[in-house]
Amino acid sequence: MMNNEYYNFWGMHLIWWFLWIIVLFWIFATPYDIPGQRTKKGTPLDILKKRFASGEINKEEFLEKKELIENN
Repeated sequence: MMNNEYYNFWGMHLIWWFLWIIVLFWIFATPYDIPGQRTKKGTPLDILKKRFASGEINKEEFLEKKELIENN
């Protein structure tokens, strides 16, 4: 029978360290498209489409700016 002190790592068993590593990895490695989580930045064309859809710019402005974006 082995002594229990060999299985302790700074007061926690090895399985607890393993679980903490998994939890921390899950928190920091979550995909960016989960609602309520980190938001990813859109491309300039995505932003332009959103502005057009919300009515901030008209069709002529949209087409003009879209052409500028696609040419650069």
